[in-house]
Amino acid sequence: MSTKTYAGIPQKYAALETSKIVLIPVPYDGTSTWQKGADKGPEAFLHASENMELYDIETETEVYKQGIYLSDPITENASPEAMVKAVHKKTKDYILRNKFVTLFGGEHSISIGSIRAFNECFDDLTVLHIDAHADLRKEYEGSSCNHACAVYEASQTTNLVQVGIRSMDSAETTVMDREKTWFAHEMATDEYWMDNVLEALGENVFITFDLDAFDPSILPSTGTPEPGGLFYYETLDFLKQVFAERNVVGFDIVELCPNPEEKSSDFLAAKLYYKMLSYKFEGTEEEDEFESNFNDSKSKNFGTKLNNEDDAY
Repeated sequence: MSTKTYAGIPQKYAALETSKIVLIPVPYDGTSTWQKGADKGPEAFLHASENMELYDIETETEVYKQGIYLSDPITENASPEAMVKAVHKKTKDYILRNKFVTLFGGEHSISIGSIRAFNECFDDLTVLHIDAHADLRKEYEGSSCNHACAVYEASQTTNLVQVGIRSMDSAETTVMDREKTWFAHEMATDEYWMDNVLEALGENVFITFDLDAFDPSILPSTGTPEPGGLFYYETLDFLKQVFAERNVVGFDIVELCPNPEEKSSDFLAAKLYYKMLSYKFEGTEEEDEFESNFNDSKSKNFGTKLNNEDDAY
């Protein structure tokens, strides 16, 4: 990737040693089944970020001054399983270095690795899955590491809460927890949906945000757009409450499929990422130390178990 620092920020705010935040690009598009191009998403997102004002009016902050380290991209594409393993390893390495770890995909299969890493490091993890699609297939097209399987593992190993769902296969109803799922058509008439989702979340929350959760009228450049999605300010209102009332331990954003003729989607993705950081670090001074509060003993126990599982790949 041509970008040297996130959003072109000065190097003094971009060094790994002093940055509280790590951004891992994952330009992967190995299993998408309709429009290809999500592997170009991280580059388009980073380019849009370079053209973004870095003062956030709402929070009156410049969150980049907390330090944002742009990691080398994960380029493993030998197989979906190899990619997931690489994402898991790098994500966990940075968590254990006491960083607030974020990822930008790439298609949604990258989240299998990121969720696995966070679940190994944080107690009682809730995965807040914001998406148009349920992504609950155990296996699809011969692999459990397909984008259609992005949160199946999370449904078995974490407190999975799904928001914005409006497309799924009937088989996924046997896996889905209906009490922790908010369908888009119900949200449209339920003024209390945000409060109800918050009640379903545990204390430690990882957010996986598929950009097709947005209505395609505001973000058309995604691989599988679905009508009837979220709009910008309701999404920010919801996210602001989540960050204020829970310990968000990290997040990923996926499925930007850039169109050279349509740059507004790239820019929305860039603003969303920066807004989420602004909400996370609102009220935090530059000189304050960051404590991720990961459970080191939990991560070691999970690590032994996972190594055995990885050997089976």
